[in-house]
Amino acid sequence: MQALQIGGQSPNFILPSVKGGTFSFENFRIHSENNWHVIVFFRGSWCPFCLKTLKELEKNRKQFKEHRVEIIAISSDDLGSLKKMVSEEELSFPVLSDAYFSIIDAFGVFTNRYSYQHENPQVHGEPAYFLTNEGGEVMYQQKQTGPFGRPVSSDLIRTVQYIRQK
Repeated sequence: MQALQIGGQSPNFILPSVKGGTFSFENFRIHSENNWHVIVFFRGSWCPFCLKTLKELEKNRKQFKEHRVEIIAISSDDLGSLKKMVSEEELSFPVLSDAYFSIIDAFGVFTNRYSYQHENPQVHGEPAYFLTNEGGEVMYQQKQTGPFGRPVSSDLIRTVQYIRQK
């Protein structure tokens, strides 16, 4: 599989949503016309660093909307765990389950196949961020091999502003 390139087309995906049913990126993109999308891959509902990041994204959702950016979050966690997390953390953006790693792999997200004493022993995807424009082109990507060093909301918004200026 060829790695995603800046300017290349983002894979379309259909995944189970915590809100019920399935989520189609293509349909979401069409219905949120003229908006860009931050697709956030996170380790799981068990990861305290991921929860902190997701809460920070939610806290800044208004600023994302002001810059015409929608947020989508994806994890390999099962729907039950993700539903509980979304309810407890009061997340309002789409949170999706990729239990079979099909989209995690399609985006080239690193996976961790090792367990640590303080973490969930399951195989999981590592944090990754993809920014796509209204046409679904990849405009920015950051993939990590561990839980630290993620961009904060203000960095993502500044990245959108910078790219749109070009």
